[in-house]
Amino acid sequence: MTRRKHYNYYNDQFKATAVALTNIVGVKATDVADALCIHPVMLYRWRLETRRGQLMVKKKDIEIEPKMRAELKRLQKLEREHNLLKQEHDLLKKPSNSL
Repeated sequence: MTRRKHYNYYNDQFKATAVALTNIVGVKATDVADALCIHPVMLYRWRLETRRGQLMVKKKDIEIEPKMRAELKRLQKLEREHNLLKQEHDLLKKPSNSL
């Protein structure tokens, strides 16, 4: 297995924005990581650094576009609905033993 020769480096502003996106109610960190094309473990590490005070960015400097916030909430709602429909479908597929 070969080692990577190029690594992505992210500035503190990007990290803080990613962490702020995970703080939106109903939005999963894995969804944010997928949307930003980063590994979820990296995002969890940034969240830990923020809690410890190692990632220093003022909250007023963090800008989350309202469009992105709304899209993430919509995606979360659609995923919940999809999972519910999948469960209902699986229940309907099971044969009935009551006959």
